[in-house]
Amino acid sequence: MAGIEIKPQPGVQEQFLATSADIAFFGGAAGGGKSWALLLEPLRHIDNKDFSCVIFRRTYPQVMNPGGLWDEAQKLYPLLQAESKESDLSWEFDGGAVVRFAHMQHEKNKYDWQGAQIPLIEWDELTHFERGMFFYMLSRNRSMCGVRPYIRATCNPVPPDDETGGWIHEFVGWYIDKAGYAILERSGVIRWFVVINDALHWADSRKELIEQFPNSEPKSFTFIKASLYDNPKLLQADPGYLANLMALPLVDRERLLGDPVKGGNWLVKPTAGKLFNRAWFEIVNAVPAGGRTVRFWDFAASEKKFAKDDPDFTAGVKMKRVGDLYYILDCVDDQISPAQINTTLKNVAAQDGKEVAIRFEEEGGATGKKDSYNTVVLLTGYDVQGIRPEGDKITRAKPLAAQALVGNVKLLRGEWNQRWLNHMHGQPDLPHDDIMDASSGAFSFLADPNTPATTSQVISRSSIESLLGA
Repeated sequence: MAGIEIKPQPGVQEQFLATSADIAFFGGAAGGGKSWALLLEPLRHIDNKDFSCVIFRRTYPQVMNPGGLWDEAQKLYPLLQAESKESDLSWEFDGGAVVRFAHMQHEKNKYDWQGAQIPLIEWDELTHFERGMFFYMLSRNRSMCGVRPYIRATCNPVPPDDETGGWIHEFVGWYIDKAGYAILERSGVIRWFVVINDALHWADSRKELIEQFPNSEPKSFTFIKASLYDNPKLLQADPGYLANLMALPLVDRERLLGDPVKGGNWLVKPTAGKLFNRAWFEIVNAVPAGGRTVRFWDFAASEKKFAKDDPDFTAGVKMKRVGDLYYILDCVDDQISPAQINTTLKNVAAQDGKEVAIRFEEEGGATGKKDSYNTVVLLTGYDVQGIRPEGDKITRAKPLAAQALVGNVKLLRGEWNQRWLNHMHGQPDLPHDDIMDASSGAFSFLADPNTPATTSQVISRSSIESLLGA
């Protein structure tokens, strides 16, 4: 180790590595040097032959992705003569200490650690984990090596109602103001808590909790705010990273970049006008020639029979890409029956012409594959294919929102314009999202670099069976 100086950056990274809290969360925005801080923390114990640390990520690919924890460890740990074993994702140091990387994809995987004794547990992106995972592993945070057991974690903002990570507000809520930003004077302040009947009880001192709950052992906790602006080395090494964050859709930009001083926003979430805003879309009288065009369909399963009924819509959005610009050419939507859908599909396809690709959202399971087969048969002679969606609806809409925000999505003037704009501006608060789904699908198809520049494929009846078996 002679001649090697490994230390945190001055400021919040140094503060995180110096805190005495039993549990410390670090982050609240992207680019704050969080993952590097997790890698540095175990190094203070590498001469302890009985010391071990486990660093968790939710999935195995997240551990091994380029630029991820394993990649970064390979830059740092060999400097300290550590040897890696990719078979179990571990590093062993000369002094005998071991740092292991692991994933915990499913709730049941926490029991894989039953009986474990881990002096230091670290969580990268804690909001990706279930509450039960964290608290179960808290019971595994034990030590016989002379190191006081402790936990370190990094996190980016999620709102309190987030299905997976919203529980983290039980810890960080006191550190966040009503607008959703970190309260600077509270960053790094240590508080104390006990867990009684699965509920957290807080106090400003250990003594206060012991007086209230004499049979419980309090734990100390702190949250330390970090953002890109706290990481000058990254800003210097990759100046374009800030531009990348600035180009994110509004809600993601608020969470991952947020305020230059206070960091990301913990309360912002998609609401009307934030996911899509009507002001982002220019209405034009004509579109350039060339490019490629697709009509994407999102199907509904039932029709509107009575005035009180409000079933989903069948929506078809026609979109064209020319260079880096996307033009929405048409939108049809109606609450119609499955039989009426077939008629609409054939009529709209005939109006669009065979040069327009046809794509539609394919439902899962055998029923979805059968429906996809029937649709391809119905539109024999056209370039038509079902596409299985990936991710939730909001996630699928974000790439389109990002391009719209910077003015790259325009509308061809038509009677449907205000109907489309009202729908998109109202997402995700409106009861229906069919037009948004169809728009996201069309954009995803056109944005895919593997999509041909000109659509010439025409699927014939003879090729349908191979599609069905794909």
